[in-house]
Amino acid sequence: MHRLALSFSLLAASWWPLSAAATEPFTHVVLISVDGLHAQDLQDWISAHPDSQLALWSQQARLYSAAYTPGPADSFPGLEALISGADPQLSGLWYDVSWDRRLSPPASHCQVRGTTVRFDESLDDHQGHIDPQRLPRDPDHGCQVVWPHQYVRVNNVFSVVHQHHLRTAWMDKHPAYEFVQGPSGDAVDDLWTPEIGANFEGVVQTDNHITGSLARTEAYDQGKMQALSFELQGRGHDGHQAGPVPALLGLNLQSVSVAQKLFGYDAAQQPTPPLQQALAFCDAQLRHLQATLTAQHLNTHTLLIITAKHGNSPMRSERVRHVDVDQLRAAIAQAAPGALAHLTADDVALIWLHQAGDAGRLRQALLAQADQLGIARIVDNDAATHDARTPDLIVITQPGVIYGSSKTHKKAEHGGFAADDRHVALMLVDHAPGQVISTRVSTQQVAPTILQALHLPLAELDAWTQEKVPVLPDTSTLAQH
Repeated sequence: MHRLALSFSLLAASWWPLSAAATEPFTHVVLISVDGLHAQDLQDWISAHPDSQLALWSQQARLYSAAYTPGPADSFPGLEALISGADPQLSGLWYDVSWDRRLSPPASHCQVRGTTVRFDESLDDHQGHIDPQRLPRDPDHGCQVVWPHQYVRVNNVFSVVHQHHLRTAWMDKHPAYEFVQGPSGDAVDDLWTPEIGANFEGVVQTDNHITGSLARTEAYDQGKMQALSFELQGRGHDGHQAGPVPALLGLNLQSVSVAQKLFGYDAAQQPTPPLQQALAFCDAQLRHLQATLTAQHLNTHTLLIITAKHGNSPMRSERVRHVDVDQLRAAIAQAAPGALAHLTADDVALIWLHQAGDAGRLRQALLAQADQLGIARIVDNDAATHDARTPDLIVITQPGVIYGSSKTHKKAEHGGFAADDRHVALMLVDHAPGQVISTRVSTQQVAPTILQALHLPLAELDAWTQEKVPVLPDTSTLAQH
């Protein structure tokens, strides 16, 4: 299969290492993922709201106007790209729900290989923890359960920072995000993952689910920002665990993404009023962050990175076309009965087969129904037999197509390869004169840039060692603040 992520051999000319004269590192890096925030969203917000926190930060920041996530643009591989520098082929994380040909099903005796791997809210024991009985098992290692952090094939920036005896902290939306602990299992000293629940955006009769309501999502995000404020005060996420301020910390905010899915954009790609509200809410949360940094005298010692794990597509809500995922599933079953091992579908479809040899005829059969199924093209993975996790087929959807059930009315979704999924905001607030950098970059470059800012060895990051993932361009003065 052709690599769908950026080729870093093409980015080599964009890599400027730290200047030899840079001697004073930042002491703290704060990474914020405003999930769903497109590059256009950020630029339009700054233009329309010159007194906003994001606009004020842009005056002392490097704003990368052509930043893209690797594909598929799901939250799981999106965060992994930011913190490890790895794309799904290197990290092994293709989606939060995927298939592994080598592992065995949860709560089994490992007599069968091949299982769905669920690293989403379905792992919860309803007490804020992961239920081990819902984890896949490894037949090659005594049929032991495989935790999310054990599933990842590479380390991350938390791993490197922790190994240098510096404190780390992270907050995210599901307990399954414990994968940020890295292969060692202990990379994040203070990990808080309050469950946000299932993806109820746009689902009829959502009751009291968080993501079915923008107001409830904002309240959820506000709680995490308060926890980040506590971290910056050296109090731990709950305000009671006294300790040093983490050298590397951060969180994700969900409100913009939820608003995009519930309310979307108008025909001119402008945010609808509820989405404008969500953007204003996030800006207010970032203003609270700035106030905390000022109160703690951390401004000049802290590098802020504002970005997104993913965007949401399409940015014109009238282009949305819902295709029932059962229609796609039925087409697969008719073309290749019994061949399907697992299907993950959002505004993309990842198909794993029991036998890779079925991929060719299935691909042709699906392409024969491309218009009905919303298919633009299908990527056939010739190397599937050499990797236990890579999908056999990747369905690239037509613009605006979202797979789902008849109960969903989402205005947008993510997970695919479209520009609206992948072209995200990226801004480094480093207290230097503001500038816009138009060089195309990948969010994978954030990870080595974090280590550069803290003056930690890039060679200790697996993705840098294995693929020479470069730092972001024009960061030679990051430590000269």
